[in-house]
Amino acid sequence: MANSTLEGINKKPKGTETLVPIGADSYVRAEISDSEKVIVGIGAEVCMEKTIDESITELKNRQTELEKTRTSIEQQLGQILTRLENDRGRLNDLLKKKSGENVEVV
Repeated sequence: MANSTLEGINKKPKGTETLVPIGADSYVRAEISDSEKVIVGIGAEVCMEKTIDESITELKNRQTELEKTRTSIEQQLGQILTRLENDRGRLNDLLKKKSGENVEVV
C-alpha cells in the first residue's frame, strides 16, 4: 500500500488534493504540500525524511528481503515436515518390533 501511495503522489504539484489510505479500506482527504519528500520509518520507531524515489526504492528492497525470508522459512518448514514424517515412520517400525502388534503413530 505504501508503494502504490508513493507512486500515486510522485511528481504531483503542490496543493493537489488526494485521498490517503489509512487502512481498513478507509481514506482521509489531504492536500499535498510537498510531493518530493516523505517521512519513512527506518526501524526501531525512527523515521527519516527521504525523497519519494528513494522511499519507493527502499520499500521495494524491503519487500524483496521479506520474500527471500518467507521462501527460506517455507524451505525450512518443508525440511522439518520431511524429517518428522521420517521419524514417525521409524517410530512406527520400532513400536511394531517391540510390541509385535500393528501399532501406528499418527
